[in-house]
Amino acid sequence: MEAGSPSRRKRKLEEPPAATAEGGTHAREPPPGAGQSEEGGPTAVDRISDLPDPILADIISLLPTKGGARTQILASRWRHLWRLGSLNLDCDGLGRGGYYNPNDDHAVAALIPRVLSTHPGPGRRLCVPANYLRSRPAAVDTWLGSPTLDGLCELEFLDVYEKIRPWPSLPESAFRFSPTLRVAIIRKCHLPDSATQALHFPQLKQLALENTVMSETSLHSMIAGCPALECLLIHSTSGVRCIRINSLTLRSFGVCVGPQLTDELQLEELIIEDAPSLERLHRLDLFDGLHVSLTSAPKLKTIGCLTDISRSPLEGPAQVIQGLHLDRLTAVLCTVNTLAIDLFLLDLDTVIELMKCFPCLEKLYIQSVQAEKNLWRRKHRNLIKCFDIRLKTIGLGSYRGIKSEVDFVTFFVLNAKVLELMIVQIRPGDYYRGFAAEESRRLKFENRASRGAQIHFTTDRCLRRILEINHVRDLDLTDPFICRYRH
Repeated sequence: MEAGSPSRRKRKLEEPPAATAEGGTHAREPPPGAGQSEEGGPTAVDRISDLPDPILADIISLLPTKGGARTQILASRWRHLWRLGSLNLDCDGLGRGGYYNPNDDHAVAALIPRVLSTHPGPGRRLCVPANYLRSRPAAVDTWLGSPTLDGLCELEFLDVYEKIRPWPSLPESAFRFSPTLRVAIIRKCHLPDSATQALHFPQLKQLALENTVMSETSLHSMIAGCPALECLLIHSTSGVRCIRINSLTLRSFGVCVGPQLTDELQLEELIIEDAPSLERLHRLDLFDGLHVSLTSAPKLKTIGCLTDISRSPLEGPAQVIQGLHLDRLTAVLCTVNTLAIDLFLLDLDTVIELMKCFPCLEKLYIQSVQAEKNLWRRKHRNLIKCFDIRLKTIGLGSYRGIKSEVDFVTFFVLNAKVLELMIVQIRPGDYYRGFAAEESRRLKFENRASRGAQIHFTTDRCLRRILEINHVRDLDLTDPFICRYRH
């Protein structure tokens, strides 16, 4: 739409739809010549404005806060729609430049009550900086108590870098939304036992506890009070030494020990006792020493990230799975089809042993620092004849094209009979014109075992390290280790 054009800014409101004999409505027939300009040529048709008010209001409520409010100036047809839908109040987009900056604290804090007083509600989403819990506790308590936010579905405290501790307590007014919340992301605060043990979140599906301080009793009571929980993220939570997971609905779980910033207990052990719906398990930091025990997770399909904790040449999979203790090893590993590993040395022997431990593995994503000698033609001659490689997707990060890496990739090119896609992420500085053709020749791709296989070389960040999954919603991605890429 051309800005400043009077003919386009003044839109005549259409008459209401005519009623049908069945009591419904139908769109009016357009008059002759509709969809044409005065000169007889085609003109743009505004089909969005023809949508019913409730649908437009729902669409606007999904927009960022500034964008949703600005729809009021599009045309007189749109002036009431922002107030008609539920409120999405996200302080992350209210600062200068469209994102939150601590220098904008005063302006953003002054804008929040204006929005709450202008919009009649109900609330859909509220996201405020976590540092407001310390710097403006009375204001946050007032905002949370606003009738505009009644029926709130999503509550998030925006992560803002702050060294000052101890964390402030979460105001009790935040818990008034427990009957309606579907997403709760709580950061940089203290959750006392008195406030959490009696809580019940009947509709909560996604819960993230990041940089929080709470007791094991409070944590387990909170999880038990979420009968519909599907995604759980526990990141750098102090005061908890052991987490026990017993949930009939949990599908995705991510855990990160994080740095020890307080004198409180630090997480040492994770025990998944009964999780019949769990499909994805993510350890979000490396070399943390966290001991993970799985007793019952019959649907587990995705694990990330396994790592070489010792940062030394590996003798077998035991060192890679170090810290991951499985009470029923065979039953659990036979269900896993997607695996992400982070190795200090790109070692073919280790990867082969891992594939033996995960016999149904279809997707394997590998990050490494250095490459070991990967001579395999004589060493694995007998293995090649009897071992069935079921991998369909392989992702390899930080590829430089040195001989040991070429030998590693060539093993799968010549022996993976059902391979569909190999993604090779290269450093921009290593790319040159004709790189793909030259590397395909070195990797003997014309002789590939799977004739339908494709190889994609890319300088994009196509492979997402498991450490980069930092939002609870990312845990529920079907394949959380791959980004969109071009080749």
